Parts: sequence; structure tokens; C-alpha cells
Amino acid sequence: MDNFEIADAFSLLSKLMDIHGENSFKVKSYANAAYTIEKLPAQLQDLPREKIFSIKGIGEATGKKIIEMLDTGRLFVLEDYIAKTPPGVIEMLQHIKGLGAKKISVIWKEMGLETIGELLYACNENRLSLYKGFGEKTQKNVRENIEFYQRSLGNYLYAQVEVYALSLQEQLQKTFSGHKFELTGAFRRQMETLNALEWVTTAGVHAITDFLTSLQYKTAESQDAYISFVNEGGIKLVFYFAMVDNFGSVLFQTSCSGKFLTEWEKKFPSTTLYADEQGIFVSAKADYIEPCLREAPEIISRAQAQELPKIIQPADIKGIIHSHSNWSDGSCSIDEMAQAAIGQGFEYLVISDHSKSAFYANGLQEERLREQHAYIDALNGKLKPFKIFKSIEADILNDGSLDYGNDVLATFDLVIASVHSNLKMTEEKAMLRLLNAVKNPYTTILGHMTGRLLLSREGYPVNHDQLIDACMEHHVVIELNAHPRRLDIGWQHIGYLLQRSGIISIDPDAHAVEGYADTRYGVLAAQKAGVTAAQNLSSYSLGEFEDYLQKIKRLKGI
Repeated sequence: MDNFEIADAFSLLSKLMDIHGENSFKVKSYANAAYTIEKLPAQLQDLPREKIFSIKGIGEATGKKIIEMLDTGRLFVLEDYIAKTPPGVIEMLQHIKGLGAKKISVIWKEMGLETIGELLYACNENRLSLYKGFGEKTQKNVRENIEFYQRSLGNYLYAQVEVYALSLQEQLQKTFSGHKFELTGAFRRQMETLNALEWVTTAGVHAITDFLTSLQYKTAESQDAYISFVNEGGIKLVFYFAMVDNFGSVLFQTSCSGKFLTEWEKKFPSTTLYADEQGIFVSAKADYIEPCLREAPEIISRAQAQELPKIIQPADIKGIIHSHSNWSDGSCSIDEMAQAAIGQGFEYLVISDHSKSAFYANGLQEERLREQHAYIDALNGKLKPFKIFKSIEADILNDGSLDYGNDVLATFDLVIASVHSNLKMTEEKAMLRLLNAVKNPYTTILGHMTGRLLLSREGYPVNHDQLIDACMEHHVVIELNAHPRRLDIGWQHIGYLLQRSGIISIDPDAHAVEGYADTRYGVLAAQKAGVTAAQNLSSYSLGEFEDYLQKIKRLKGI
């Protein structure tokens, strides 16, 4: 091991010991050792062992640990600390600027956050600023540093690259006005995450290369059929080459899942080249299948039978369900949230601040609930015909109960039940918890059912079909949380719900008025499952929504 590796080991050891609240003298001694070793003019591995102890700043304990590393290539005490520290916490320590050990200790032990993705989500929900030592400026800096770090990892949320993709598409089309460019691949299929942006083009390889290298893009790979580049932000760009007469064929082949394309080519083994995609479907005597639906092969037979659904559109959202105000961890007042909803043409707003167990999010105790309800009543008197519904995002506790008694739950127009704590569960534990919550007669909507954060947290394991069956039995709607980092329930599992004649609720989980725009990402995900407007609760008009809530209460006998 060279000096830099040894110094890095001591530096990490001192920080991890600090996070775990160890003796401050030891923490400082290892930090000083790291600094000393990094500045040494000679390599420790070249010195006689006894001379290591005579180096100024290297004591007996530190010297023994240096020899341990030189002899074994390991520092066992460091390995012990690494073993008892979540990997995501170590990742924060190593990659997120502006976060020292003390702050990370608070993030982990007090906020309960163990991954960078969870930390970013907490920043977006305005939670960090609720803790001592974390003001709005710190929260903003942490968020920006995380976003910069994540951009370098090669995988992106759809929402992260959308603006860039469309802007580059416009720039390419303007620069190469005599050629065609169409976005394809995962982006065109509206996948939640992607590792590249892809185009089909009639422009030549040399022209594209000259243009992109002039913008400081670097060539990554060049083949006869395509060429790829990487921009300075680390995003991979792929260009598939086509002629005018086969443009539609190449576009189609690059914007289908592998299973879909295999089945299509098995059914329709045509060698004809198509200038546009419409010709492909006309030749197959099938309705045009939108790229977002080209996932499971089963959709092909529906297209042949002219039975494709009229999928939901962003304009079909009539109300904002699931939003947080500054009564808990939101950044806007209820009045501001309502006025913004009215301004954007929505008919109603469901305020669902956090419940009392969510102390980290300034959750509402019973007395504050009564105050909030009175405030909402007063606002509703002023805002008619627009309506604010009284709701809560109730924490699902470890045994599956909600954190208010029935007398309090009965005061809400609807209840969204969600898991926010103790997320490390087996499927058995998770299902017991969720099934008990679903059975509660006051649960109206099951919020973000797996707790996943895309690219950050897998979420707890659940039996989706069993949980959907239980929701159907107990008249509980399943949320499609539209935050682009959640999109939970995943679109892959919605088909079974639709087969059971169930509905979803596309909800933005907005913590500010800007969050309303996230409903669009929920709609894009729902489109992949073939959801129609009639199958989405937040597409109900105000009157339909009120009637639905009353009907469900009658069915549940509450």
C-alpha cells in the first residue's frame, strides 16, 4: 500500500468513528495521522518498521495500524466500522461535498436516511431545514451536490434528461434541416430510468461527429449501424443511421422492448422497408401501437383486434390528490396551494399533510389537525366552487395500524396510508403491515406501496397481486405516486389491477406548487400500463370525486 491509500484509510476511519460518536481524541488522532502520512516525502512501505514509530505525529497505536496495513493490505478496525455502517452513508461521506461526519450522523441517526437518493428526496420535501444545523442554504447546497454526483453515474431518471433531450433534438433538427432526427429507445418508450438518449437519423456519421465534437462531446463507440458519444455531464448519446426509405423500420426496431420486437417479427416476418411506422401497422392490419405500449407481446393481438385502450393524457387530471403544505413539511401555505391549483385549472385539492408519527416532517398532532380543518373550512367558503378536501398521509405503523384512532380518522374526507419508517422488511413483514393497513375501514388510498426511490432504494418486497386483491376487497385505491423518483406502484403491476376492474390514483405528492407538474410523469407511467382516464381517481371531476368518496364510505359502513 502506498501512502495515499494508507492516508485514505485513516481519514475514512476517523470520519466513521466520528459518525458513530466515538472518543473525539481518537477521531482527531487518526485524522491528523492521515494528514501527516499524505505529506510524507518517503513511502512508508520503504522504511524499516521501527522508524515508522519515530515519525512526528505517528503514535504507538497508529504505528501498529500502519504496519498492519503494510503487512496485510487491510485495516481490520476500519472494516469493522464499514460493516456496521450502511453503504449509502459511506457514499454520502465520500461523494457529497459540504457534508461532514457530524451532519451525516444526524442524517442517518436522527432523520433515518441511509442512501443518497433518500437524502435527495428529503431535500425535495424540505425536511433537512427542520433540523438544527441544516438551514435552507445547506439544504439547497446538499441537493445541488447530490444532483451533480448522480449525473456522473450513467443512469438517469426520465425527468432528469427530458429537457436536455428535447432541447438537443431541436438543436439537431435546426442544424441538419435537410435530415430527419427522431428520439427513440428508452426515452421514446417513456421508461422511468435510462442510461442513454438515442436517435434515428438520416444524417451522415461524419457530419454528426463534426457537430458534436465541436460541442466538446467525446466519441464513445463507432459501428456501421450507429455511433455513440458522451457529453461533459456523462450522458451517453446514440445515433442509429437510416435512409429515407427505411427510416420507419429503424425507428420501430429501436423503440420496442426485446420481447415485443421478437413476437412482432415472429408474427409479421416481412422484409419490406418502411419510410414511416404507420406503414408497418397498416401492413399488419393492426392499430398503431404507441411506443410506450410496446413492452409486453400481448398488446399485439389487441392491436390486431382494434381493442387498444384510449390511454390517459396529462389534460385528463382534474384534481390534485396528495399534497403537503407548510403545516407539515411543505413549503407553501394551503391558500397558496389552492390558488395555484385554481390557476392551473384543477377542480379540487386534497391536502394530506403528514401524521403525528412523522415527527421528522413536523407531523400534525390532534390539536393542530382541528386548527387545520377549521382553516380549510374557512378557505372553502371563499374559494367555491373549487374545493379543498381534508386528508392526511397517515403513517402505517409496524403492526399495520394507522397512527390516529378511529375518532380522528373519521374527521377526514379521505385517508392516504403510507409506510415511511422501518423500511428494511422481509416480504412477510411488509405484507402483514400493508394488509392490516388496507383492512382499516378509514384507509382510502394506499400510498407509494413499495417505498421505492428509483436509482436509490429498491423498496421493500411485496406480493403485488395479493396486495392488489386485498385493496380490491376492501375498496382501497392504489396510488401511482407521480414523483419522478418514485413512480410507485410500478407500471408493470398495474395491468393486474385493471384486469380486476380496479382504479389507480395518479398523485404528485407535491410539497410545493411546483410539484403539481409531476402529475405528468405519473401519467406517462400510467400510459405504459394502458390506463384510461376512467381508471384514474384524480381524473374524476369534483362531483364524481365527491360521489366516489361517499360511495366508498357507505360500502365500508363508516
